[in-house]
Amino acid sequence: MHKPLIQLGLRFEQPADERDFVRHFTLDDLGRTRAAMLLGAFVYCTFAVWDWILDPAAWTTTLAIRLAVAGLVLLPLTAALGSRLAQGSAESIYLAYCAVPGCVLSLIYLQLEPGFEHAAAGMIIVILFVSTLLPLRLTSLAIFCVLTWTCFALCESFAVHERAGMRFVNNFEIGMAYALSLYAVGAREFRARRQFQTERALRREKERSEAALAELRDAQAHLVQAEKLASLGQLVAGVAHEINTPLGLALTTSTAVEGDLKQLVRTIESGQVRRSDLTQAIARLREGMGLLFSNLTRAADLVTSFKQVAVDQANEERRAFALGPWLRELMSTLGPLLRRKGHEMRIQCEDGIVLDSYPGALAQVISNLALNAVIHAFPEGRTGHLDLTVSRLDASGLRLVFSDDGVGIPADHLQKVFEPFFTTRRDQGSTGLGLHIVFNLVVSRLQGRIELASGAGTGTRFTITLPLALEQAREREDLVAV
Repeated sequence: MHKPLIQLGLRFEQPADERDFVRHFTLDDLGRTRAAMLLGAFVYCTFAVWDWILDPAAWTTTLAIRLAVAGLVLLPLTAALGSRLAQGSAESIYLAYCAVPGCVLSLIYLQLEPGFEHAAAGMIIVILFVSTLLPLRLTSLAIFCVLTWTCFALCESFAVHERAGMRFVNNFEIGMAYALSLYAVGAREFRARRQFQTERALRREKERSEAALAELRDAQAHLVQAEKLASLGQLVAGVAHEINTPLGLALTTSTAVEGDLKQLVRTIESGQVRRSDLTQAIARLREGMGLLFSNLTRAADLVTSFKQVAVDQANEERRAFALGPWLRELMSTLGPLLRRKGHEMRIQCEDGIVLDSYPGALAQVISNLALNAVIHAFPEGRTGHLDLTVSRLDASGLRLVFSDDGVGIPADHLQKVFEPFFTTRRDQGSTGLGLHIVFNLVVSRLQGRIELASGAGTGTRFTITLPLALEQAREREDLVAV
């Protein structure tokens, strides 16, 4: 029984899919369906006027039958659909709502003297109502057709006032109406099933896409974090190399000072202290202490600057900070790495600029731009200049221009450099995330705009426009998005 329906596309193979579809099909737009059922009850009763015209003597009987059907069947079934408990049996309710008045209609025609001479029109109206305004499936409509046509044929067999040949005309007209309604309902159900399948497939695909997107975002977050740690590791290596020089000098000086101090102690213990020896020893000790102080101060300054930059890069808190001093601290940590590669970093920052933003994100942007220039702009040991210029754009914004005099970017790569995982040095360990992180941080986190200008052999210039203070509403949106 089910296999032909499945082949015709009028039933699903999976019982769970079939249950879901039936519930969706029968309860879709339930308010409109209940309004149609109220209208059907009203029309069913108003056709008593037709009964009165055909047979005034039997009119009161047929009116009572119509009102009884409406009051005992049609209206209670319409009201029952308002209950969630009854909605599980919605299809059975629809079938009862259609079959009972359809069968009783034949009994009404039996009460009227010339009833069956006009019966086909009334039955066709019922069929039209059932097939267009109620969400009956093909199987339920077939049951309705069998019940009502059987009842009609049975009652018509008792009719005594029917003209010759009218029985054939009635059944032919009703049969054609049944055939058309079955086709119309079958086609509607077929389209509804195809749409249901499409919606379920789209929903499943959406769920898979959302899951894949969530996984991709997690992977991207891990890669971005790894890239941040990698850039921070580069800073650590540069600062460690730079600190090693003053600490090494301080260690050498302390060793020499210790030797001079021991020599002075032995001279004093011998009791043969000459003024010239004492003066010379004190001078050497003073010189050594000066060297110790200057080198240790240099190392302490580097550690302090690096600590501030490292905290900013790891901390996502927003704060207001003076841009000029902050940039000098940042460059003091980037400087060792650049000098070790033989590059020179030049900074020009307009005085008095106070930025209310995320220093960690901005530090990541500048660090990535500098590291990107070191890796890509100066290949094969070339040295060059990196320039960072900051100026006010207007009362609410600033312009930050980062440029180099390196080899530049080929024209066919300009549209790709901000794409994730695009790199020309993958064989040398590059991930292609540096400039992608820069773009995301500038646009989303810092609420700015970044533009790129470059050409082969002409160097590269990044122009970043930032607001002096972040917008609160957009900031909340960014936090929700993250």
